[in-house]
Amino acid sequence: MPAHDTTLPGAPCWVDLMTSDAAKAREFYAELFGWTSEEPNEAFGGYFNFSKDGKVVAGGMTKQQPELPDVWSVYLLTPDAEKTAAAVPAHGGTMMISPMPVADLGVMAVLTDPGGAAVGMWQQGLHRGFGVLAEPGAPGWFELLTRDYAAAVTFYQEVFGWKTNVVSDTDEFRYTVLVDDAGEQHAGIMDASGFLPEGVPAHWGVYFAVEDTDAALALTVKLGGAVVQPAMDTPYGRLAIATDPTGATFKLVGKNIEEPAKD
Repeated sequence: MPAHDTTLPGAPCWVDLMTSDAAKAREFYAELFGWTSEEPNEAFGGYFNFSKDGKVVAGGMTKQQPELPDVWSVYLLTPDAEKTAAAVPAHGGTMMISPMPVADLGVMAVLTDPGGAAVGMWQQGLHRGFGVLAEPGAPGWFELLTRDYAAAVTFYQEVFGWKTNVVSDTDEFRYTVLVDDAGEQHAGIMDASGFLPEGVPAHWGVYFAVEDTDAALALTVKLGGAVVQPAMDTPYGRLAIATDPTGATFKLVGKNIEEPAKD
């Protein structure tokens, strides 16, 4: 797998799991994605890193507030966490955790955007973020589902400096992506106002890349997880949504199933 070092400001650079059972999570993701994991580091609240073939792909820890659901969180890269945090309230967001140094690893903060979706930010220190990306067993895509699409797009443009392209702008499918100067896509924002169930907040999600979406989904169930949305072919790959054994939602992306040959 190629090394990866996120350098585009505003691009997703890390994901981590807040879980009610770190031991079970480490076992589950090891079996599902072939990850290895460090022993929880008590100096950092029990935080640990997951790796794929020796390259870091995600973090995890036992959640500090038992009443909150288990969840995967996305972090966006910022060259200056204090400056980014200062721009959040002026553009309709709210700071939840102000920028705080994590030893010499970097600076982290957590905010909610105008639609109420929580997202982290990370200013790189020694921890550079993903060691590999968009390969089987690594994060493959990142997506915000929001009821406040226009406000969200403007927020990420103004606060994180996103350069964006509109993929579609119809009532059925409204989607904007973060692109770099070469046009490569790094994350998406979807207008979910027409399908997010009542009571489900706007949220960021992570897709993990797999060789075979159906096989990964079947293994998820075998390991104690559950299917939220069965695998389906799309123009962007064969997608599915699942939960791990303690209820944290994640998504899968793999190759589409080839259409059978026509007579």
